Amino acid sequence: MTSASVRRPAARPATPPSSPPATAVPRQAWIMLAVATAGFVVNFWAWALVSPLGAFFTGELGLGALQTSLLVAVPVVVGSLGRIPVGALTDRFGARVMFPLVSALTILPVLFIGYVGNDSYALMLLGGFVLGLGGTTFAIGIPLVNAWFPPAKRGMALGVFGAGMGGTAVSAFTTVQLTEGVGFAFPFTLVAVLLAGYAVLSAVVLRDAPGRTPLPGSAVRRAWDTFRLPVTLQMSFLYAVGFGGFVAFSVYLPTYLKTAFSLDPGDAALRTAGFVVLAVVMRPVGGWLSDRFHPVAVLTACFSVVAAFAAVSALEPPLAPAGTIAFLAMAAALGASSGAVFALVAIAAPAGTVGSVTGIVGAAGGLGGFAPPLVMGLIYGWQGNYRPGLWLLALTAAVAALYTWRGMRSVGRDSTAR
Repeated sequence: MTSASVRRPAARPATPPSSPPATAVPRQAWIMLAVATAGFVVNFWAWALVSPLGAFFTGELGLGALQTSLLVAVPVVVGSLGRIPVGALTDRFGARVMFPLVSALTILPVLFIGYVGNDSYALMLLGGFVLGLGGTTFAIGIPLVNAWFPPAKRGMALGVFGAGMGGTAVSAFTTVQLTEGVGFAFPFTLVAVLLAGYAVLSAVVLRDAPGRTPLPGSAVRRAWDTFRLPVTLQMSFLYAVGFGGFVAFSVYLPTYLKTAFSLDPGDAALRTAGFVVLAVVMRPVGGWLSDRFHPVAVLTACFSVVAAFAAVSALEPPLAPAGTIAFLAMAAALGASSGAVFALVAIAAPAGTVGSVTGIVGAAGGLGGFAPPLVMGLIYGWQGNYRPGLWLLALTAAVAALYTWRGMRSVGRDSTAR
């Protein structure tokens, strides 16, 4: 037998290089999450600078109740509505451009209010209008974080980013104290310096996720096309109930506690702060639970808890312990629901539209917090108590729970691999 006739064993195919598991998170993703969350905190701190000083401006400028309400509301309303175009622009240009740009621009109204416009109501309204820019950063960070994390980890990551809304609590805890202890301009100067530092940091460190494809066309056209998506309206309703409920309580709870339970302002403010902190802490928990059990199940449970304990509150039990337990349970459920909504957005929104969807949904949540305080005030003036308003909250949350469970079960089920 010749050597030419000897058959050689077939060559084995080359073993492909091992790829990381689908749930692996690159180290750079955690860096992007940390930087984005820090920016969200600082910008929300700036966004909320006027609200704690409402009483100060009432006295200094001789404002009536309606004028003060408008002064406090303008930055929030603009920041909520501004998320729509900013979300669309983020889909087009990316967070690497938008985060430093918006942070740098927010410095202007912060310094304007701190040094120029604080002795004129008209100038304060102008400064507050532009200050709304800080509130739009929510629509920048969500698509950034969503693109960096695999589907199995997005709920947790988006929840951690969403906890940056605690910047409003930082403002509530520090603005008045710094104003009284150091001087009126100091908190504005401090926040301006932090914004400048963050603008530089984000310009240097932030990167959009690999493979991001900018969407063509105008931001207005994309926003309109996104608004017409069924998923956008569905998520807007759920976020208006969840995050809107949180905003409403954080704004109106001090008044409710003082009126219904005769608490002094300091005690009411402290209890409200506890409500806010618990809701902020529970937001990433809601995202993490969504990764494990699917956002629809988490949202259904959260809205059911809100409905149950709003009904308990409507029965007007004593504040200690039943009333306190009821409000803390609602805080936890509202915070967790806010994290779960964007976990659902991450798997249900069409590819490349997360920023645009986030902008509209975020706007709905922000605006959803302003109707309930007005309704509660009207009901109290009509009935002399808050029971009908709390029953209305219980009914709304029950409808949201039923709608989520019956109408949203199929949403995102075929998109989790995205």
